[in-house]
Amino acid sequence: MASETKKSKKALVCCDKVNNKSTHDYLFGEEDEEGRRIRLEEEEEVDDGNCKFGSSDSLLPGLHDDVALTCLARASRSDYASLSCLNARFNSLVKSGDLYGLRRRLGVVEHWVYMVCDPRGWEAFDPFRNKWFRLPKIPCDDCFNYADKESLAVGSELLVFGRELFDFAIWKYSLVQNNWTKCEGMYHRRCLFGSGSLGSISILAGGSDKNGNVLKSAELYDSLTGRWEILPNMNSPRRLCSGFFMDGKFYVIGGMTNPTDSLTCGEEFDLQTRKWRKIEGMYPNVNRAAQAPPLVAVVNNQLYAVEYLTNMIKKYDKKKNSWEVLGRLPVRADSSNGWGLAFKARGEELLVVGGNRGPEGEAIILSSWAPKSGARDGTLDWKVIGLKEHSGVFVYNCAVMGC
Repeated sequence: MASETKKSKKALVCCDKVNNKSTHDYLFGEEDEEGRRIRLEEEEEVDDGNCKFGSSDSLLPGLHDDVALTCLARASRSDYASLSCLNARFNSLVKSGDLYGLRRRLGVVEHWVYMVCDPRGWEAFDPFRNKWFRLPKIPCDDCFNYADKESLAVGSELLVFGRELFDFAIWKYSLVQNNWTKCEGMYHRRCLFGSGSLGSISILAGGSDKNGNVLKSAELYDSLTGRWEILPNMNSPRRLCSGFFMDGKFYVIGGMTNPTDSLTCGEEFDLQTRKWRKIEGMYPNVNRAAQAPPLVAVVNNQLYAVEYLTNMIKKYDKKKNSWEVLGRLPVRADSSNGWGLAFKARGEELLVVGGNRGPEGEAIILSSWAPKSGARDGTLDWKVIGLKEHSGVFVYNCAVMGC
């Protein structure tokens, strides 16, 4: 059969010869919030299903754009700011967020630490390059800037909860756009709540409203749509509690129903049945009004917690509904009742961020331990992955974002 007449038209990307599927589907199977798709390549001619690439239009000369995008997706996040300065096309690519979508599909993840330890604002730490980056200043009022705040990383966003002059407020930092915007739409503004993230969603439960009432309501936030959804109420109201995801379910433990009564039960929310289940004795450590909410983290669907009074790490046994002592923290938590210390999951490692006073002054130390390495005679092999000198000893807020 004679070949068809060549037609002049625009093409997006060629077929992926390795996976035998459209590279457009491979790279951009999802649309952004406004239904747009990035046009990465324009080609004047298509011949029998084989794309021809113009060198002047290639992201990286000599490489097909699908190969170039895979290379860029595997580059360090630290380099994306420099890439966006190369030309308008790279700038558009980085700010579109599609590189982060491709990273998710390729399984490329870098867990960065975001924290506040001095009044100058939020900073990000890249443990792979051992680099610190200062985030733009939140365009909030002074009340929000100096009030107590809570934070949560979900998807490629960082949510910071606090109080402005007349009401609670939520500011949202976008990793893709590198800016702060107000996060609207939450039905019941709150503080001192329990929260956890799973991929692009997060759940907030309990806490106190602006009048001091203890809540048992819960809400789900979807970072892809920016929308909030009301969930069924918990069985018990609680504040100063902690939340986390484990085995695909959301849990809340600890907290107090009033200034004198602590809760030792936990609650489990099943996203499929949309029901809460109470678990008696899940967190036997009694909270006090002056103590921080439980410091908990989940690694490989295993729950770990910090016991303030003894500075020990404990692991939860799901079958026995009990806790086992593993070893000691690399920093002290008892001196401030658990405040000023961050205990987070960073990939397959536990991360502890705390202050230290030494001969050379004050510093914030970031230490990690991989549970799969085990504990030897009650000793955990903590490794220092970062150090921030002359920044005080108190960590006000901390979150880990994996993108």
